[in-house]
Amino acid sequence: MSDATVRNTGGESFRKASDGSVDQGRRTWIAITCGAGAVGGAAVAVPFVSTFAPSERARAAGAPVQVDISALQPGEKITVEWRGKPVWIIRRTPEQLATLAKVEGELADPKSDRTAYPTPEYAKNQHRSIKPEFFVGVGICSHLGCSPSDRFQTGAQPSLPDNWMGGFLCPCHGSTFDLAGRVFKNKPAPDNLEVPPHMYVSDTTLLIGEDKQA
Repeated sequence: MSDATVRNTGGESFRKASDGSVDQGRRTWIAITCGAGAVGGAAVAVPFVSTFAPSERARAAGAPVQVDISALQPGEKITVEWRGKPVWIIRRTPEQLATLAKVEGELADPKSDRTAYPTPEYAKNQHRSIKPEFFVGVGICSHLGCSPSDRFQTGAQPSLPDNWMGGFLCPCHGSTFDLAGRVFKNKPAPDNLEVPPHMYVSDTTLLIGEDKQA
């Protein structure tokens, strides 16, 4: 397959192998391009983002993936593959960032202190990212490996509370996450979404799978 960005379908299950990687047979999401959500639920076109990924063998071994995010607009999301996992890159709007403080009392691990999926030190903050507007996270639920769906629209919706401020819903067992990938209390998922090692090569280029501290 070509090394292009892909569209997250939401709801796809990713079965984990014994080494923690995602089973090759479940990676059907790679065939299509990634969707974007905008504040208020309005659909927007997703820019195709060039990724300069290594060979299939090197990628399977965990080689870093470089992503051009220059065309990513506020409220949009793209998905790329790293180590067989879907990695989300979301450019959050100021309104979306403002919700992160408002929901902290409802979260199971608001400070990302749990260690099952260790959060890099540079992402142990309220927005769980290097740059507040850009969230980089592995789109696999920490419960049974399903892929949560985007629920960026605010307000009452099926399977969501009336005061929903935007985030993600795992359709398999109902776990919910905020726009920093932090899991809400009393949900099946035991941990926040994983934040992979990453760094900025430039203002518009991300390197996923490597950081200056690795």
